[in-house]
Amino acid sequence: MLHYWNDYWGLRVGECPCDVHFTDWMDAQALRDASIFHFGTGGHHHVGIHAAENGSNCAVLGITAAPQEYDTYVKLVIERPEVGRLYKVLFGDIYQLDARLLPQFDVVTLFHLCEFRTEKNDEYGALTDLQMATLLVDQLRPGGHVLFYTKSFAFAAAEPVIAELARLRPLRRVADHELLQVYRLEG
Repeated sequence: MLHYWNDYWGLRVGECPCDVHFTDWMDAQALRDASIFHFGTGGHHHVGIHAAENGSNCAVLGITAAPQEYDTYVKLVIERPEVGRLYKVLFGDIYQLDARLLPQFDVVTLFHLCEFRTEKNDEYGALTDLQMATLLVDQLRPGGHVLFYTKSFAFAAAEPVIAELARLRPLRRVADHELLQVYRLEG
């Protein structure tokens, strides 16, 4: 059986501000026409809605493992099709991504690295956190960015994965933004 999250995450900025910090970073960078992969949409879909409304023409591909959050996305784009033009959401286990099905990205968010993978994923041969992160970094265009959330409950487990990822790929840490660590792909 697929390992999924049977819950709904609303926008609780006091508890988890990563998506708001990210949209603030997008605005501070004056990001335009970028292709973004967003791990963990939340039922609020803040990142996708922001990108669709802020005039940046950024396109966001999000992924959620929560059926409730996916259902909220479906309702959102039925009611607001203008959001659906630039924002798409996949339902599934991020540890089952296949690079052949993904475009290149300018930005990848890995705010929830190491939060969800368990032995349940092993039952169907899912990627590890490092394999998944490497796969997504390999989809980055040169000069692209990957961001991590330092207050994730799993950040201590993610730190060695991030360090190994930076050893394996030409990632250079650049200026952090709020509670986000920001890396740039060199080359």
